Amino acid sequence: MPTPTRSRVFRHDERRTARTSLPGNPLAPSAARRFVRAALAEWTSLGLLTTCALCQGDEACPPGRHSSDGLADDAVLIVDELVTNAVVHAGTNVELLCRLEAPPEPEADGPDAPGPDRAPGPDGAPVALPEPDTASEYEPAALVIEVSDHHPARSVRSDAHGPEGGGAPDYGRGLQLIAALAERWGITYRTGLKTVWARLPLDGPTAEVPSGTDAASGVNGVVGEPALRRGLRAAEILAAAPRGMPREDPDWISRGALSFLAEASDLLAGQLDEDLVAALAGQLLVPRLADWCAIWLDGEGEGHGRAGTPRLARVWHADESRIELLRALLEKEPPRLLDSQPGQDGTGGGTGGRNVPVPVPWPGSGQTGSHDGAAVSCRLVANGRPLGTLVLGRRRLARMPDEVIALIEDFARRVALAIGAARRYTRQATISRVLQRSLLPSQVARIPGVESHLVYEPADDGVVGGDFYDVFPAPPGGRWCFMLGDVQGSGPEAAVVTGLARPWLRLLAREGYGVGEVLDRLNRLLLDDAMEAAEAAALMVAVAGGQDLTGGDGALPGLSDLGPLSDMGDIRDIGDIEQSAGDGGRGGGLADGGQSRFLSLLYGELAPLPGTGGGARCTLASAGHPLPLLLRPDGTVRVAAEPQLLLGVDEHVAYESLSFDLASGDTLLCVTDGVTERRSGRLLLDDDDGLAAILAGCTGLNAQGVAERIRRAVHDFDPSPPSDDLAMLVLRAE
Repeated sequence: MPTPTRSRVFRHDERRTARTSLPGNPLAPSAARRFVRAALAEWTSLGLLTTCALCQGDEACPPGRHSSDGLADDAVLIVDELVTNAVVHAGTNVELLCRLEAPPEPEADGPDAPGPDRAPGPDGAPVALPEPDTASEYEPAALVIEVSDHHPARSVRSDAHGPEGGGAPDYGRGLQLIAALAERWGITYRTGLKTVWARLPLDGPTAEVPSGTDAASGVNGVVGEPALRRGLRAAEILAAAPRGMPREDPDWISRGALSFLAEASDLLAGQLDEDLVAALAGQLLVPRLADWCAIWLDGEGEGHGRAGTPRLARVWHADESRIELLRALLEKEPPRLLDSQPGQDGTGGGTGGRNVPVPVPWPGSGQTGSHDGAAVSCRLVANGRPLGTLVLGRRRLARMPDEVIALIEDFARRVALAIGAARRYTRQATISRVLQRSLLPSQVARIPGVESHLVYEPADDGVVGGDFYDVFPAPPGGRWCFMLGDVQGSGPEAAVVTGLARPWLRLLAREGYGVGEVLDRLNRLLLDDAMEAAEAAALMVAVAGGQDLTGGDGALPGLSDLGPLSDMGDIRDIGDIEQSAGDGGRGGGLADGGQSRFLSLLYGELAPLPGTGGGARCTLASAGHPLPLLLRPDGTVRVAAEPQLLLGVDEHVAYESLSFDLASGDTLLCVTDGVTERRSGRLLLDDDDGLAAILAGCTGLNAQGVAERIRRAVHDFDPSPPSDDLAMLVLRAE
């Protein structure tokens, strides 16, 4: 064994050991990395460690001139993996020790001295080694790293061969890195302590390598090759391996198919837009079951079961850079529709009426089963109606596995149902919007000398609301009429009443009737219409076999739920009626569960005041409607009408109007119950005159500013969106 020389990389010094204790939390690995680098930098600056790729020959580096970058990188890598392992699997405090060790001295003796058959282990304790041969007798100086935790009952996890199937393990590669980088490593168990230690040789260009050994010539005569080879092995371990897709696991279909379908159902069921359904379907399929997929959506056909012209709604690829190329290929060669195949009428084979995947050519290949991979096409059929086509492919497959085919069929059925539901909702929403536009004015008239602003927000875009409004001139006499109403309920029944009330009001106003007279006649018209509807329904029931329409076991629902109309004189607004009608929402006056013709209405007229001072004479009446509020320029707010009975309840009621001057700077606020009854838990926005308080803070604002302030207050009153239609009309005298 050679004697030490002055070029040896280790100098005897008591400061050769550094240790620290780290908490068992996610910050421990980063703290350990900083600690190791700081220790190596200090040892280098003190001259205890000199491994520098720039220094040649036998001379050591001057203290503090160079760093030990290569050794530091290896040490930091090992410490990071081992400390992470200890924190994750033990969860206790972690003890970290770094120590520089000199090569064994040939003159050392004694039972505990390191020698050919003994070498220093953790904490300097000698560890018995196998009998060395002549090629491995020399042991260079080394850096020893020890990582200890206080949970020795749990072993350090490792899998030298990787997980079954060849993928990268989920739990890290700490011990594989130690095996690749360390000269020696091991695990030492003590009472209440487990230590993983590793010995990194200091075999840089300035490390002393005795002549006559294999280490002196390296591998193939290149000095330093062993360190390079160890680095390459470590790089292979750390290299990012492609994570295996679930589809590559032969047991995934049986283990995870139900979970996959359940997740797909949850995500697709709540979507009301067919393009969004197609986008979600693509993201669910790729890369779990396919490398790419495309979804065509058929246009609306003229007849049942007939599809319109398909459009490519969505293309998805695991490699996003190839999406546009795939889209171009698919648009050039769209899939052949399968509806015309035998079996649509149930007389033979084919896929008509079913979501059965069938093989199709790979895009751009021109023939089925090309070397590119396997592709299948699946018709999207819901309730016997074709809605689109799903095409997907997987590379490096001659044919799609039967298990995957079955899973795709189940998935396509769910996609088709979601697309069908989205289309039905879209049709309903379109009809409602068209109907709503026909029931409400396209624009409101501008009143001379009065600034106006209207806000209307239906609670549900897919359902016709019950609120309506209008502002129109009523010649002769230079009068301008305005209305804000709310029909009980929503949907088609509310649309019927709205479609009757607004034209009737316009007609009565233009015939010259006063405000009270207009409400009287509209009330009788609603009652006459309700009676005719009830008589027609009774006649239909009588023709069908006859039933007791006024009570008894066979009573028709809706006629007797609210009792005689004459007993309802104390009902003042829509809320009272809906509460009396019960949860079913049925009111008196209509058979077969239809909505009753109850209506709340605020109706008024404006006539410009004589002279040039501005303002207008306002005459209005409220029938079961939230009362209007008048804001004066000085900030005072008062109620501008008296409460009266709902329209459509009692034909004997006489409605009265109230007149006042809307002077310059005065603001009149008219709202529906969507504003006053906005809820936040048990509270209402108008509790304790809450709406009046909000309006009082709008002094000095124009009509649009007041409307926006009130609208924002309604939305801010509760985090949830409003559940009722919101309508308001603001009139401000200029």
